[in-house]
Amino acid sequence: MAGKDLKATVHTLGCRLNQSESSIMEKSLEKQGYSMVPFKAESDLAIINTCTVTARADSDCRHVIRNYIKRNPSAFVAVVGCYSQMGYKVLADIEGVDLIMGNQDKLDVVNYVQQGKNDKPLVLRDRIVKDDFTIDYIGQSDSHTRANLKIQDGCDFMCTFCIIPMARGRARSRDLENLLTEARQLAEQGFKEIILTGVNIGTYDNSGATVLEVCDRLNEIDGIERIRISSIEPTTIPEELFDRMNDTTHKLVPYLHIPLQSGSDKVLKIMKRRYERQEYLDFIKLANERVKDLCIGTDVMVGMCGEDDDEFESTCDFLINSPVCYFHVFSYSERPGTASVKMDEKVDSKTIKRRSAVLRSISERKKLEFYEKFIDREVEVLFETGDEGHWTGYTDNYIRVSVASEENLQNELRKVKLNSIAADFVMGELV
Repeated sequence: MAGKDLKATVHTLGCRLNQSESSIMEKSLEKQGYSMVPFKAESDLAIINTCTVTARADSDCRHVIRNYIKRNPSAFVAVVGCYSQMGYKVLADIEGVDLIMGNQDKLDVVNYVQQGKNDKPLVLRDRIVKDDFTIDYIGQSDSHTRANLKIQDGCDFMCTFCIIPMARGRARSRDLENLLTEARQLAEQGFKEIILTGVNIGTYDNSGATVLEVCDRLNEIDGIERIRISSIEPTTIPEELFDRMNDTTHKLVPYLHIPLQSGSDKVLKIMKRRYERQEYLDFIKLANERVKDLCIGTDVMVGMCGEDDDEFESTCDFLINSPVCYFHVFSYSERPGTASVKMDEKVDSKTIKRRSAVLRSISERKKLEFYEKFIDREVEVLFETGDEGHWTGYTDNYIRVSVASEENLQNELRKVKLNSIAADFVMGELV
């Protein structure tokens, strides 16, 4: 076998979709005979799966690549993914990189790796086709309790700040039977929670099958206890999802992560988002009313072109007074090739940093308020990791819980009474 007696590692930067794809690459390497080792260990081969969503992400990728090469100068280094798609010329100048592969073929990277270094990197950066797809290699690391399941890729929405439609191509969906095959194998491996991943999951359409059908078909698979949607655009969410979340016989959990980006109509228009502030608010209020114990998370961007103090205050007001439970804060980053590059009214970095701190403080307060609603209640927790008699895991609505126990709780679903809030999690006791 090609990788017999050789050590390989796969390192992931960026989103949950990248994590899902990295696990597929790991499985393909194992099938070729490679022994998988941690990224910081000595290895003969590295596949670095990159992100390019911001300039900081690009910088982080370069730093990781150079550090690995410094530690493993004779290893074959393959750099794949979004940064390889968009920044291949920069990557080609990094001494020690052997293969640069964009998103079209990166899941076949194992077919291009070799023993020994290249004099100069081989660059494979084909145009990304729009066709629906299948994935041949299936399976994930046994050390996790929740499995990412890639069902979709690419996006047609073309927001003015976003590089992803260029890095990952237009929207396309995975063959339904193919993704169900993977889900069954993941269930057989012992994974209890399946997380649906993609770029724009709500646009899933494979021969007429929608994200609703994906959830319903996954619901039929024995061994799967929870189905979670990682993130979904607000204009693509069918209200029928609410019924599934409320149905005690359905495994879809009461959790929605719905990107907002801004609470200002002016900024939303500049971004070319497909909704207005009130539309988004009305929808999440409806969701909150319809789904018991629903957790709503969101993404917010700070410093978009045209975001003055009034627009920022509008976003703060929205987040404080809406049923959003927590949010991730991102700084606007100019991406070559996006429409926002040519826009005026740029926001300076000091202002972006200050506004980001304000929003993160609001998010922490909102999360604690959400947690407080569940103190003294009994909930089910899927436990993931343990250390010195303390185990942590998550409720179906994404509350992080810690309990003291000498039992091995990994990958166990257990009833827990929630007692008190400590930092960013809730302390509880097994019932």
